[in-house]
Amino acid sequence: MSKPPQFGPVDDRPTFLERLFPWKQRVSKKPLYQLGVSRDLILDNIATELSRGPLQPAARAALAERVSHAPRHPRPALNGELAELFIQRITRRAATVQTLTDLSDVPAAVAQHLQTHCLPTHIAVSDPLAALFWPSPIQLHTGAARRNEAVAVSLARLGVAETGSVLLGAGPDTPTTHNFVPDDHIVVLHRQDIVPHLEDAWASLRNHGGMPRAVNLIAGPSRTGDIEQTIQLGAHGPRRLHVLLVG
Repeated sequence: MSKPPQFGPVDDRPTFLERLFPWKQRVSKKPLYQLGVSRDLILDNIATELSRGPLQPAARAALAERVSHAPRHPRPALNGELAELFIQRITRRAATVQTLTDLSDVPAAVAQHLQTHCLPTHIAVSDPLAALFWPSPIQLHTGAARRNEAVAVSLARLGVAETGSVLLGAGPDTPTTHNFVPDDHIVVLHRQDIVPHLEDAWASLRNHGGMPRAVNLIAGPSRTGDIEQTIQLGAHGPRRLHVLLVG
């Protein structure tokens, strides 16, 4: 009967983070980065270097007031209707746009896109869109895009007319993998959610539920010109971006 393997003594030497923050007391034998406290360590270190403790209520109120009433800086003038400017600018970068009257038209438009490009009918869909009536050839799932996902359909938080881009926030209903894994990304955008400038997008996020964990601004298909300065689509993400503009 074979003996169990013998291991050497446990290495209790301090980790890099423990040497960097020696005043932190160990509460577990797990490495500090596995305890989820790296953010607290970094912020504590900054506060220590500034010789500053917790913010007083008056200072917190002043910061909140500054954020809620931020000064308006100069912005480029936009001449024309926001949706038309958005369409002009995003289509310049090889994206396509289809206008729809109602949200209920989205499944038929997606089915048409799949048929036009001979794409599989197994697709990833954002949770808010899964409740729509989808035609029988389409088989959908919610949640993160899988490794071999060909198509994802996402609901954009906002569109930005100035840059011709759609803004998607990471969350359980809109996984970030939809933006990078599939070859085809179909984005549903409500016309009334188009804002003039990028600064307006940040203000809208703060005023409607707060900032998501991650924000992706997408202005066209993924592309690169690294190889012989020849543009290749789909280098680091979808090779096709199709926007369904509703309203």
